[in-house]
Amino acid sequence: MWRFRGDDLDAATTLVETALDIGINLFDTADIYGPDNGEPFGAAEALLGRIFARSPGLRGEMVLATKAGIQMGVPYNSSAAYLTAACEASLRRLRVERIDLYQIHRPDSLAHPAEVAKALDSLRAAGKIVEAGVSNHTPAQVAALSAHLPFPLASIQPEFSALAIEPLSDGVLDQAMERDLGVLAWSPLAGGRLAQPGDDPRAARVAAALDGVARANGVSRPAAALAWILAHPARPVPILGSQSAARLREAAAATGVTLSRVQWYGVLTAARGTPLP
Repeated sequence: MWRFRGDDLDAATTLVETALDIGINLFDTADIYGPDNGEPFGAAEALLGRIFARSPGLRGEMVLATKAGIQMGVPYNSSAAYLTAACEASLRRLRVERIDLYQIHRPDSLAHPAEVAKALDSLRAAGKIVEAGVSNHTPAQVAALSAHLPFPLASIQPEFSALAIEPLSDGVLDQAMERDLGVLAWSPLAGGRLAQPGDDPRAARVAAALDGVARANGVSRPAAALAWILAHPARPVPILGSQSAARLREAAAATGVTLSRVQWYGVLTAARGTPLP
């Protein structure tokens, strides 16, 4: 819901209903989503809250996730006081009583993990959040926070796509499988570069490899790119950014795609630009 914006409540509701109708039920937003679209802080949450106010039944059909820890002009704040206040503000904007998955958006180097853990534990004990996760954290940062939490983290949200392949080698996906963390892959189409590589030779190589997968399965290249992510045993969930109902339907075809090992490693080799060892 990074690009979820505007005042057209009917169009916004249609997008939410379309996602639910085709089996997409994780809605991932953040309090910082708004300024990137030229809107106020919290705008994306507020728009979803307006939808819940008009159609309250939709809330029960989804897993509602949001994030906090980015403060305008700071930039990062994961102090216990700030996280508590940010969560309560998100609840008000969303017009809900609880958040299913509350995530620390970016690591704050000035917040001790014990302080972050205390805030998350207090929010969970108060029934304001159900589970907690992190975004853009290293495996070491996940371990440090987990050491102070009395309950396990539920998820990690890295950038992961056929162009952003670092989670395969930096320990993020390995740790996720070790700790049974859900993996929410943001920018799974590399900000649109997989759909339109332009004059980027690396993106063009990867797009060509994905086209072979797409042709073999009768789907679009974006669907093939998502299927490549879904094939990993860490079971990543691609976080779609499209605000088009048609493109959401196109993306959903990824769940029916099967990649052989030859195809999957072919895409990885194209992304690396060098043969696998």
